[in-house]
Amino acid sequence: MSLVKTELDGILPLISRGKVRDIYRVDEQTLLFIATDRISAYDVIMNNSIPDKGKLLTKLSQFWFEFLRNDIKNHLVEIPVGKTIFNYLPKELSQDKYKNQIEGRSLLVHKYKLVPLEVIVRGYITGSAWKEYVNKGTVHGHSMVTGLKESQQLPESVFTPSTKADQGEHDENISVEQAQELVGEDLCHKIDVKARQLYDKCAEYAKSRGIIIADTKFEFGLDSNNELVLVDEVLTPDSSRFWNLANYEVGKGQDSYDKQFLRNWLTSNKLAGVDNVTMPEDIVERTRAKYIEAYEALTGQKYL
Repeated sequence: MSLVKTELDGILPLISRGKVRDIYRVDEQTLLFIATDRISAYDVIMNNSIPDKGKLLTKLSQFWFEFLRNDIKNHLVEIPVGKTIFNYLPKELSQDKYKNQIEGRSLLVHKYKLVPLEVIVRGYITGSAWKEYVNKGTVHGHSMVTGLKESQQLPESVFTPSTKADQGEHDENISVEQAQELVGEDLCHKIDVKARQLYDKCAEYAKSRGIIIADTKFEFGLDSNNELVLVDEVLTPDSSRFWNLANYEVGKGQDSYDKQFLRNWLTSNKLAGVDNVTMPEDIVERTRAKYIEAYEALTGQKYL
């Protein structure tokens, strides 16, 4: 069953509906993230959804949180063996009509003070970074080595922040200096070092599984000791560019394990950025297959 929108009938207060996740308040310290099967492209949410997408994103985030547990604290509430997420939620939510919306696609998380930055780490030059490099020889305002080709691996991973826009607004690429003005020089430096460390470790692992992580977006919070906490989702096809290592070729754009089929279809039908669009069934199925392929390749687990 595909889930486009959650309805918990006021049992928990709804805080926000994003492009994918519906976020509810459990108590003053705890939130419930429910990943729906909604999909957006060019900042527009499609009318129909990708079955199982929310479950795949949730499982993949859980995999990476576990993979990085010795490298950084994360926002997941630790649920002991023998208990489930429903032990921490109001009893009414164990009813089937709510359980079907929550089970397998939800994260119970601690609430932290959010750092107001989209922490993008790039290991390869592509997307908006490639466009800027072609036009100005820079990435987020900083000069880069000359002679780079599209999709080429960078000499080392780079932190390229953007603003964290309100819902419905666009994130804006900014320089590290602008990020320092937003959050302070010391915190910005900590984020730079930690984000690249996390990316490098995950990118090396992913390559061993046949996938290139070209870039990714992290989000961080701060605990009561002002230590960094990894929050939101981690290294999913919605927050990263995944490429197939076997098909990788420098000097051109790469096919991604994400919304590539959807973006191509929208563009070819002059529907990019248009509201009220319904995807044809073959685009739905091919997109779903790509999410499953990425999940299975990275985790080594079959998606059942």
